[in-house]
Amino acid sequence: MVINKDLDALLEYIHQRTRILAFELEMELSYESYNKIYYYLCRDFVGMNETEPILRDFFVEDIECNGIDTPIYVVHRYYRNIKTNIEFENLARAESFTEKLAQRCGKHISYSQPILDGSLQDGSRVNATYTKDITSRGPTFTIRKFTQTPWTPPQLISFKTLSLEMMAYLWMLVEHKMNILIAGGTGSGKTTLLNVLAFFIPPEARVVSIEDTREINLPRENWLPGVSRSATGTGEFGEVDLFTLLKASFRQRPDYIIVGEVRGKEAFVLFQGMASGHPSISTIHAESVETVIKRLETPPIELPPTLMNVLDCVCIMGQAIVNKQETRKVKEIVEIVNVEESGAALTNTPFVWNPKDNEFYFKRTSKIFEKIALRYGKNREEIEKEFRQRVIQQKKYGFHEVQDIINEYYKNPQGILKKFGIAQ
Repeated sequence: MVINKDLDALLEYIHQRTRILAFELEMELSYESYNKIYYYLCRDFVGMNETEPILRDFFVEDIECNGIDTPIYVVHRYYRNIKTNIEFENLARAESFTEKLAQRCGKHISYSQPILDGSLQDGSRVNATYTKDITSRGPTFTIRKFTQTPWTPPQLISFKTLSLEMMAYLWMLVEHKMNILIAGGTGSGKTTLLNVLAFFIPPEARVVSIEDTREINLPRENWLPGVSRSATGTGEFGEVDLFTLLKASFRQRPDYIIVGEVRGKEAFVLFQGMASGHPSISTIHAESVETVIKRLETPPIELPPTLMNVLDCVCIMGQAIVNKQETRKVKEIVEIVNVEESGAALTNTPFVWNPKDNEFYFKRTSKIFEKIALRYGKNREEIEKEFRQRVIQQKKYGFHEVQDIINEYYKNPQGILKKFGIAQ
């Protein structure tokens, strides 16, 4: 899908050239026939061939092709996995489309470099393979669509992904520069929650984000987005990995550092940054706090367990079946109280989701609130009052409206509370 200011001019050019060719070849076309030809020309030259209509469907999250002579599947926002009537019937067409994906990502794929990991111009994430040597059914691809307008906090609350109390709690943590790690499996909503937490970063604060492929979309101006780059020549010449970007970010005077996902040696630098006073938010593939700690202390990360004490909170995301529909939930929020040298962790769980009744429960005891009170010279009653004020019965505001409300709250909290009718 081509997205730029010259798109209209490009479509007009195709329209004019098609009319000229039809005239020169003395083709007699009805209005309907011409429109069909024009559609296919635009779809295949400007768009993404057979997948173009699916890419434009708001309700489709992922597009998956497992090779030739197999139907393309999509992941629907509500109905989840659905088989389509689209498939690549021969190897040449599949290879051609995979090459087109690589070109649109500004990258290269071939027999010598058969794996592609990149982003389309609209931000959609692409992973593809090229040869039967590594995928026996032939070329494959997975497109994870990019949401140009991120989800807002009220939307996640309306979807019951988390509760009002959870959102207010996380807002308190982000504002007071606590270190947060979002854990969960593939497709559990980690990046979605990460984008939502970015709403709560103070408006003038400088944010540096670091990713392998661009997924984070922050509603702010003072934001430096960093993306890693693969080697430009043979070997590792010209490669800029997450580790390098993360080290460089410490010289860019960030108020907050956001790392798309930690999976290797960059985790060590991230935790060193946390220890040196750089508040950080990141994601990791893990299903529980115990698994998070095991991943961090074993290869390839190998963090010393005591360094994990700089981590304040872990949000566990997961997929669940509610009323026969698959949904995403923040299953629990766990505070890290202390991690011993043996790797044993003392934790506190203020929030948990109960799958039996589909309700969120709040234990009302938070060790992080005590830490905030000590660090900022406030008493516990002030922190509790501030927390209760933020548990607002929110309406479905739009993307920019939510950001404006949060930004205004930092500047004029009394005015916002008065606007929403919240008594002091």
